[in-house]
Amino acid sequence: MSRLLNVMLLLGLTSPILAHGSPLIVVEDRGGVSALPYYQDLAPEPDSHTTQPEDIGVRGVGSFPVRSDQLTPGQIQGRVINAPGLQPLFLVGDDESSRVWLSQRLEQLQHLNAVGLVVNVISAERFAEVQRWGSGLQMVPAPSDDLAQRLGIKHYPLLITATAIQQ
Repeated sequence: MSRLLNVMLLLGLTSPILAHGSPLIVVEDRGGVSALPYYQDLAPEPDSHTTQPEDIGVRGVGSFPVRSDQLTPGQIQGRVINAPGLQPLFLVGDDESSRVWLSQRLEQLQHLNAVGLVVNVISAERFAEVQRWGSGLQMVPAPSDDLAQRLGIKHYPLLITATAIQQ
């Protein structure tokens, strides 16, 4: 009976996964062994009639223009932060200061394996140009007002690591 109850609870908790077939989102990872193998068999294969993830959301064609009203190009005062485990990320826009900043820091960003958020860009064509500036760096168009508010930043381009915010 206990085993049946556990299976019913598991199916109840995973019903959104079964209904939508979307991947799990990790909210917090405290180490240990991934539970993903247990859930993979529960999710049905996507069919050809469903919308693919690349067609929606911040990476999709309909996601432009991307605007971050609280972020503008400008100078920042670097500071120390304490965010253990944070993957290095950088914020840039479709502007001359971001282009120059990327060209000056390209090697450092590649070495850090940093991911870029393009916070102000008007079209997919302009986003593609910003990606060319980054010569193969991983970048996504993403409005970042919430991030700016949480970190107390107002300007970009900048680099955020586990230990510092710097320009």
